[in-house]
Amino acid sequence: MPRPYVICHMIPSLDGRIVTAKWGMAKRGYDAYERTHKALAYDAWIIGRVSMAPYAGKSRIPKRKDDAQMPRTDFVAPDARAPYAIGIDPSGKLAWKVNNVEGEHAITVLTEAVSDDYLAFLRARGVSYVFGGRRAIDLPRVLEKLRKLFGIRRLALEGGGKINGHFAKADLIDEMSVIVAPVLDGSAGTPTLIDIPGGRQTVRALKLLSCESLGGDLVWLRYKVRR
Repeated sequence: MPRPYVICHMIPSLDGRIVTAKWGMAKRGYDAYERTHKALAYDAWIIGRVSMAPYAGKSRIPKRKDDAQMPRTDFVAPDARAPYAIGIDPSGKLAWKVNNVEGEHAITVLTEAVSDDYLAFLRARGVSYVFGGRRAIDLPRVLEKLRKLFGIRRLALEGGGKINGHFAKADLIDEMSVIVAPVLDGSAGTPTLIDIPGGRQTVRALKLLSCESLGGDLVWLRYKVRR
């Protein structure tokens, strides 16, 4: 079954770190990232739970009055349409205030271990969801579902490092789109562009597609993953 074309789009320092808070990066750096993000012509973008939390906001997840078990079947909300904002949330912790991120319909990726209360909450909020496995996320399976259920053909993967690492380990990244920030970070132990789980080395050869100066000492590199 086909899956979306996955473009990993990030803005790391020259030494590969991705925590930007202390870089003092000028507004044009963030503007360049958003501008190139939109230029990727994606149908959806995907990030992890921690990164998605500020976008999802906070609300109360109520206890259900009905004690019947909620079915562990995927849910496509009636108003779901591209573009989509996707959060990987295995244990169901994102407390969505609304069912979109700046107008882009929200989809959350869950395991079957989430509570019935949480599934009822998502349905009431109108947030779509797909199951990626019983207790762990099977990324190839999730991508196939995203293509089949939502018609997603181009997916922007935007980290953090662990999520990117899981995609890389499963050989699911087709293209790297990297804006190199003019910064040497040097913070040992901080997240990097690709953090492979378990510290395993996964080498992928790349083919340069383009190299563009964006001004402000920023460089946009695009690479195709060789297979």
